[in-house]
Amino acid sequence: MASRRSQTEKACKKPEDRLDVFPAFMKVAGRRVVVVGHGGEAAAKVRLLGETNAEIVVVGQDIDHELQSAVDLFSAIHIAEDFKPRHLTNAAMVFSAREDWDLDKAVIDAARIMGVPANAVDKPEICDFYTGALVNRAPIAVAITSTGVGPVLARHIRARIEGMLPRSTGALARLAESFRDAASKVISDGNLRRNFWARFFSGSVATNLYAGKADVARAEAQRLLNSMADEPGFVWLVGAGPGAEDLLTLRAQRLLQEADVIVHDALVPADVVAMGRRDAERISVGKRKGAHSVPQSEICDLLVKLGSEGLKVVRLKAGDPMIFGRAAEEMEALRAGGIGFEIVPGVTAAFAAAASAQIPLTLRGVASNLVFATGHNAKSETLPDWAGLALKGATVAVYMGRTVAASVADRLIGAGMTPSTPVAVIENAAHPDERQFAGDLSELAVLSNRPEIDGPVLIVIGEAVGHAALEQAEPLAPQLVRAVAAA
Repeated sequence: MASRRSQTEKACKKPEDRLDVFPAFMKVAGRRVVVVGHGGEAAAKVRLLGETNAEIVVVGQDIDHELQSAVDLFSAIHIAEDFKPRHLTNAAMVFSAREDWDLDKAVIDAARIMGVPANAVDKPEICDFYTGALVNRAPIAVAITSTGVGPVLARHIRARIEGMLPRSTGALARLAESFRDAASKVISDGNLRRNFWARFFSGSVATNLYAGKADVARAEAQRLLNSMADEPGFVWLVGAGPGAEDLLTLRAQRLLQEADVIVHDALVPADVVAMGRRDAERISVGKRKGAHSVPQSEICDLLVKLGSEGLKVVRLKAGDPMIFGRAAEEMEALRAGGIGFEIVPGVTAAFAAAASAQIPLTLRGVASNLVFATGHNAKSETLPDWAGLALKGATVAVYMGRTVAASVADRLIGAGMTPSTPVAVIENAAHPDERQFAGDLSELAVLSNRPEIDGPVLIVIGEAVGHAALEQAEPLAPQLVRAVAAA
């Protein structure tokens, strides 16, 4: 019943929700494809056809330097004549790029008489077919076209797909092709065979190939085929960046689409978690300072358990896993449990905050050292470990330091740091609700008493901050500004 209803819904689509074109791929390997023209438009088509194994034939009496270069580059055949219908004999298709309506129409009319599909560049109303923006991962190809809003949108979508498909996708497809016959012979059960290919394309085979380890990938594929036992699980410790979806790395996006389970922190926005595969299980481990809903030891045990069940797991951490992300404990647990894992770096909060506020974290003649620090150990009776570097002029990015800002400021000033040292505070870096605050070290203490600043904050201390673009930032200590103005 559900299947019948789905078919009915498809049949009842409104005309505006249906396509005016039917997407298809034409076989052109070893076949004659004709380009008629003399200049840049024809050269663009030759370059596009150069992505295929077609026999490219260019027809044009006088061609310019750009088209000649394309002909030479792709070893095309140049017929230095004005177009005649006989040039279309045995052609698989023809492109007319004569940049003149009547001349292009003449090619189209001749092609239709001879039964050759034809395309006139920038004249969609007389075309038999359209060419889309092409993503080439031979033997895999993705073509995108939009007849409604034109090539601009198609190119934009192409750029997105280019990023989603690793360059080595074609190599993975060719490796799969080399195992296709063997898999059909060795694995007779259809469900097991589908399981084999699912693991082939998203397990250790793909991971090693994308990492440039082609020999290891082939060995892994052979091992998987030979055993067809449960493949060991795998865990990726993935940096989600500061929270903006477009700051997620391409590798992180791909892995989210491959994961069976996504184990994520509370600071990772829901929109980023939602980028995972639709049927992936999502487990929140909700770690926040002072409110750890799941102890770290239990998170480590969970990752080992999921991996031992043969699942592909993405452990999604805010920022970068290796910077205050407790990745070391999780790596140690995975090693002890015999679970394979990989680190996928992310954009850490210091970089996101510096980019938003245009803070040069290092600056020649001002700051040649950069320190990533945490404010947690500032509760001790001694100065934080990084204080000595700060006193020597390094730029210090302090994570998780809002509640101990006053203590940090007091101890640094007490140790000799100038109270006028510039300070920037970035709340929710790279998020739509980001806020920037500017002041100096003497004002940093007020941060602890501003409850309205309740998002994750990154504190940057150092002379380099004075060279940032913080003219529009809010004052760190507004009450002090008002007092000065009143005086």
